[in-house]
Amino acid sequence: MLKVYGLKNCDTCRKVMKALDGAELVDVRAEGVPEEVMQAAYEQFGDALANTRSTTWRNLGEAERKQPVLALIQEHPALMKRPLIERDGTLYLGWGKDTQEALL
Repeated sequence: MLKVYGLKNCDTCRKVMKALDGAELVDVRAEGVPEEVMQAAYEQFGDALANTRSTTWRNLGEAERKQPVLALIQEHPALMKRPLIERDGTLYLGWGKDTQEALL
């Protein structure tokens, strides 16, 4: 089972879906990320789970930015760094060379 958590209009997520045959895209705005997957991702990636270069992050106030990452992502799903890929219980974050080598 190969799931890609991201946004359907995200260019990187589109590239991933083309590259990974048979992957299922889970739109985080429409469907969200299951709590257990989010918790496991946070334990593995920590605060790197939030995309601090995104427009969503830049539009947050100082007080909001100090909230815990999981709470922020739950409130603003587009804030999650994309894509979060789950394959056979293993999580990958982003679409860098290391992720591509592991999945292709």
